[in-house]
Amino acid sequence: MHEQAPSVEQRYDSTPTTLSRWDRQDTTWMLGLFGTAIGAGTLFLPINAGLGGFWPLLILTVLALPMTFYAHRGLTRFVLSGRDGGDITAVVEEHFGIKAGALITLLYFCAIFPILLIYSVALTNTVGSFLEHQLHIAPPPRAVLALVLILGLLAIVRCGEQATVKVMSLLVYPFIVALALLALFLVPHWTGGILATAGELPSGSAFLHTFWLAIPVMVFSFNHSPIISSFAVDQKRRHGQHADERSGQILGRAHVLMVAMVMFFVFSCVLTLSPAQLAEAKAQNLSILSYLANHFNNPTIEFAAPLIAFVAIAKSFLGHYIGASEGFKGLIHKSGRRPGAKALDRITAAFMLVVCWIVATLNPSILGMIETLGGPVIAAILFLMPMYAIRKVPAMRQYRGAMSNVFVVAVGLVAISALVYSLMS
Repeated sequence: MHEQAPSVEQRYDSTPTTLSRWDRQDTTWMLGLFGTAIGAGTLFLPINAGLGGFWPLLILTVLALPMTFYAHRGLTRFVLSGRDGGDITAVVEEHFGIKAGALITLLYFCAIFPILLIYSVALTNTVGSFLEHQLHIAPPPRAVLALVLILGLLAIVRCGEQATVKVMSLLVYPFIVALALLALFLVPHWTGGILATAGELPSGSAFLHTFWLAIPVMVFSFNHSPIISSFAVDQKRRHGQHADERSGQILGRAHVLMVAMVMFFVFSCVLTLSPAQLAEAKAQNLSILSYLANHFNNPTIEFAAPLIAFVAIAKSFLGHYIGASEGFKGLIHKSGRRPGAKALDRITAAFMLVVCWIVATLNPSILGMIETLGGPVIAAILFLMPMYAIRKVPAMRQYRGAMSNVFVVAVGLVAISALVYSLMS
């Protein structure tokens, strides 16, 4: 006979019998999730999303919140479903076996680590440009600058996960204020911009094609899957059998905040710039901040843009480091080696430092392709794996039958197919 699957209450190793009141730690996690999701990609979102026209952007705006919330809640529930409070790699192994656990761990690492490398290069470029063009200081050699910047961020990481999340949450405040002020600054300059396309109803096939290719842009602009595993583990430790309820509350508030803030910024930009100007920004490979600085020839924006970009990249680097280091440690364990916790932390930090430093120094021009190659894997882990687990894993059976599951699977398949199409075209 098969052993009966443990109940939800039995699986949670904790003592609270009632859900505690919302506290500062919950707020810190809410802002940490926001900080991981809203990074440098946000500064390109108005260009990518606005080029599709008014109607696709409006529908994407409506879908942004459910798309983001249901997917990340599913991944959180998947990590919470483990018996022993393990991270995502341990839970995959528990539910699907050792071979599947090793494969998912490898894919998880390969999806997140390239993005960490992208942020290393972007951070070096941003600070170097700021020193040269805004402060009129000759930047140090690229290798030295990259090493100093990465070491500075890794020093924060060495203080521990809670300290890292706290720093990320603190960095969120100036970023939110900067985005809000910039969006408000643009209001008097609204010319209608994208509204010029509102009267142009595209044909059914053209609309579907535009909408299809725009879905991945929205999905990955709000993606914070790298930090979800650590988030779920901490919620289970703190709230026990109430972890699902509290994590849902934190995710809900974080997603409302990020969607409201980012889409206000996006609409303010696309109402200021015409579709032709958005296309010009894309052709010049500029972020929306750089293009706006040139467009208005405004010293304030020109000075603020790199500072906003620095904060955005730094906090996203920290969030992705948590996920990448978790995946790297999982790979070491899967290889059969069992170093002590402190030794493992040192090995991980040394590996991350060396590789990030080398790539940031080389400044490769294929970063966009690397990010795109990681995209389908992230979509599979974020959208499809948790929904598959709901169907197959007894510990997640209470989540079966919800319409949101169908929605998440559909969005995941659309995102993956659009990304594969983009790679092949």
